[in-house]
Amino acid sequence: MANLSEHIQSADWKKEKHVPAIDCPDTVKADEVFQVTVTLGKEVAHPNTTEHHIRWIRLYYHDQGGKFAHEVAHVEFCAHGESAEGPNQGPVYTHHEAVTNVKIAKSGVLHALAYCNIHGLWESTKAITVS
Repeated sequence: MANLSEHIQSADWKKEKHVPAIDCPDTVKADEVFQVTVTLGKEVAHPNTTEHHIRWIRLYYHDQGGKFAHEVAHVEFCAHGESAEGPNQGPVYTHHEAVTNVKIAKSGVLHALAYCNIHGLWESTKAITVS
């Protein structure tokens, strides 16, 4: 039986629309709040239709030398143009982007995980240095 980790895909977010792009400073000051934005389709647009959409984005932080990753944020996207009139006829669509503010005490890695209803799980990482 395969582990879930074997089904998580990754690639360069500049070329693959399913990979979450993590935008935040490369270096931050210890215990000072900074903003993290996770977006899908930043360079190559991802569809946002009833049939093909991003369901959720999760953000984790793993401190250098730490044993476990810590869940920072979980954002669910619930409106994909559904309606009683049919697919893509609804009045609202959510955009697959999550923004949160965090502070960290030591250097580590941010991990973004996203789920596409058609193409499964995708991840990316970004190292953060505390000065």
